[in-house]
Amino acid sequence: MLNRKFIILLAFLLFLNLNCRRADTDSTSTVPVNSGSYNSSVRYDGMDRTYYIHIPTSYDKSRSFPLVILLHGLGGTGEGMSKLTGFDKLADKEGFIVIYPDGRNRFWKCDGRIKKNDDVGFISFLIDEVSKSLNIDKKRIYATGMSNGGFMCIYLACELSDKISAIAPVVATMTEYQYNNFSPKKPVSVLIINGTEDKIVPWNGGEINVSSNLLKGVGIVSTYDAVKFWVFHNQCATTPVVTRLEDKSTQDGTKVRREVYSGGKDSTEVILYAIEGGGHTWPGGLQYLPDDRVGKVCQDINACEVIWEFFKKVNYQSPMAN
Repeated sequence: MLNRKFIILLAFLLFLNLNCRRADTDSTSTVPVNSGSYNSSVRYDGMDRTYYIHIPTSYDKSRSFPLVILLHGLGGTGEGMSKLTGFDKLADKEGFIVIYPDGRNRFWKCDGRIKKNDDVGFISFLIDEVSKSLNIDKKRIYATGMSNGGFMCIYLACELSDKISAIAPVVATMTEYQYNNFSPKKPVSVLIINGTEDKIVPWNGGEINVSSNLLKGVGIVSTYDAVKFWVFHNQCATTPVVTRLEDKSTQDGTKVRREVYSGGKDSTEVILYAIEGGGHTWPGGLQYLPDDRVGKVCQDINACEVIWEFFKKVNYQSPMAN
């Protein structure tokens, strides 16, 4: 009898241990709820996925706040993008939340052909998890990103147009696969900021010029082909209103041309900021590598401010809010 009771007790303890382990494996971390900057993670698809989040000083759970998702480039990190762009300071000034997700192995599977470790699913899940803890305005969720992160923005616009109201890829066009196979379900306003002298993501298309095998040799379309894709999809006017902006920084070797394609379905529009002489850089951001490697940084505009002003006026009403 004693041995039988001992065996039953041992089995019960083993059962509790297994269930505790399973609960730990499937659990998600607590999303920060107070103003400030934090490194955090969520459990998605059996993996711990990390992200950096900035909650503005004005955050008040009694009212909803816009959410901006900012995606790093190849080899970068979410926290690194915060430092490169300076978006946190603007978030405090304007009152919105910024999330900087980390790609697996510092890389976003943006092309659409690779389904394993689904990055679109992760970001969709992250939006849902953050919305459970923070008061997010579900009609005002936006995505921006640089390079590899910019291409990922395009993937999100095509796959998550029910959640994301607008995107703003920087130094990114579209991969040939995206261009030939993607078909967004709904209109999405798009802002593109590209440098005409970008040697990594060429303005006129061709191949992404990186040493990493993850993106090396990936074919991309030209900046204007990417613009035409979105103009056609959103049913915008095909003739843009072109403006040359003031050359505020005459020493940076760049000038800015803005082209606005308006009148799209659901009040969408497509805007191109052509950074003449600009490289593979974030306008108004840091010269993170020498200009002989990544090109010139435009100081005539601040990309963060341009992107946020674009996001603020988007009228598209996301069905997620219904």
